[in-house]
Amino acid sequence: MREYLLTLCITAAVTYLLTGPVRKFAIVAGAMPEIRARDVHREPTPRLGGIAMFFGLCAGLLVADHLTNLSEVFEKSNEPRALLSGAALIWLIGVLDDKFEIDALIKLGGQMIAAGVMVVQGLTILWIPLPGVGTVALTQWQGTLLTVALVVITINAVNFVDGLDGLAAGMVCIAAAAFFMYAYRIWYSYGIEAAAPASLFAAILMGMCLGFLPHNMHPARIFMGDSGSMLIGLVLAAGAISVTGQVDPDVMKLFSGSERNTVHQMVPVYIPLLMPLTIIAIPAADLILAIVRRTWRGQSPFAADRGHLHHRLLEIGHSHSRAVLIMYFWSALIAFGALTYSVNSASMWIVLGVVVLSAVGLVLLLLPRFTPRAPRWAERFVPPRYRRRGAVAVEAEPVPAVGADEERVPVAAGVSGVNGATAVGPRSRAR
Repeated sequence: MREYLLTLCITAAVTYLLTGPVRKFAIVAGAMPEIRARDVHREPTPRLGGIAMFFGLCAGLLVADHLTNLSEVFEKSNEPRALLSGAALIWLIGVLDDKFEIDALIKLGGQMIAAGVMVVQGLTILWIPLPGVGTVALTQWQGTLLTVALVVITINAVNFVDGLDGLAAGMVCIAAAAFFMYAYRIWYSYGIEAAAPASLFAAILMGMCLGFLPHNMHPARIFMGDSGSMLIGLVLAAGAISVTGQVDPDVMKLFSGSERNTVHQMVPVYIPLLMPLTIIAIPAADLILAIVRRTWRGQSPFAADRGHLHHRLLEIGHSHSRAVLIMYFWSALIAFGALTYSVNSASMWIVLGVVVLSAVGLVLLLLPRFTPRAPRWAERFVPPRYRRRGAVAVEAEPVPAVGADEERVPVAAGVSGVNGATAVGPRSRAR
């Protein structure tokens, strides 16, 4: 566990430290597209954040290769090299798209090629565990097609949800945390070394997202762009493929009496097999709804619009930050709920807890204009939007002089923002 934590921290540190220089490079390179009709941010913001995330991935793999226990993953498996090859290709395509906005079909072809590169190097689904049936071995073509489909769907699901500051990085980080616990349990509890690569991928993915989030939280100073969203989607898919399609349930039959019983009892644990809907259920649902919505209108499935789930949260009155937190809540509820159920599927308390939390989430959705207020003794330690109006008025400071490189917009006193707080200071950059 300590080596995983070290790898995570190194990945996060490298990503965090490189994001600042990458932002300056993106500005110089002109990777700051004009505001589009579907965008919710108000000022041009540099992209190419995926550059820092990719080098964080490389640093994490390099450190893991030199650690005592994790180095065995590189010796006994070719999956880390397969991941790096596919990640490099998809990252390169994303960088070109962030700068030149290449055609959607070209990106789709690149995603399929990147998935094929990983398949050729051994990162593929070999069998499928089915309840009541047992292990179903796949032919080479079946495994290849299923692997490519899983990678492409996961990449586009993450890419579609990248519409608000900090949304994609935070949701994928939550998914990676749940997936790490899932894979580590298979490896540590059952002693199955085939789950070690998936644990490593999840730890590195958490580090990439955690290192980038401080720069990407609202108001974002840099966007990850397609170079980042497609990259983290591919890493997440690689972990799901590694642990689901490579861990043989027959290895665990000693714990349950027979292979068929093992597969039946471990069905909740194999939930990520379903492309992995329980890990990225919200992005996958958004992807499906977007395809249906655009096809129904006679548009291309790749045509961008403002009908995503996060756009709808903003339309019904939620602030930018609250919309992101709501999406975090539902992602964590589904991912960790499935994880908990996989550990003890016989407990009704787990189901009851998920139902109660779902009800809480629905209440949050129906109260878009509710703004929590901190107690008076804690008002000094929270942002102004969580203070009472009187406290905000008393503690308001005069606006400092504006420099030549700063831009401010005059705001009339008493004008309230979306969340009810008084708008003071520089123009916000909502995305």
